[in-house]
Amino acid sequence: MRMFLWNLLLALAWTVSTGQFTVANLLVGLVLGYFILLFAGRAIGYSSYFSKVPQVVAFALFYFGQLILANLRVAYDVVTPTHYMQPGVIAIPLDAHTDAEITLLANLITLTPGTLALDLSADRSVLYVHAMYINNCDVEEARRQIKEGLERRVLELLR
Repeated sequence: MRMFLWNLLLALAWTVSTGQFTVANLLVGLVLGYFILLFAGRAIGYSSYFSKVPQVVAFALFYFGQLILANLRVAYDVVTPTHYMQPGVIAIPLDAHTDAEITLLANLITLTPGTLALDLSADRSVLYVHAMYINNCDVEEARRQIKEGLERRVLELLR
């Protein structure tokens, strides 16, 4: 957390020194500050921050891609006369154990069009998800996509 604050301070210094108070300029400052801190790592000490930032960026790109694909699939189903949805509820056994992991996973599932986290079992080991598209009643494939795609990446990010 300390490295993030240093990075934010460097980004703000960059924004003030350039005189352009825009989001794009702040992002440039964050990137420059990250590389300055990375190269100064020997002097200030290495931190897990330097490995987590690329993971966060990779996760954001992955989720953004999944979000676009899900939106396109739902939009295509809405504008075509034939509806291709095959809805169902899937029970997904969880490897996530903490409140933060379960909450983030459930919220990301709910934010993705075509899926909705419905409930969590009493022992917090199973998440029930409503999915609009379960292709040819292949529940195992839909379960695998969530477990190996989203849940695995969320756990890598938070652990």
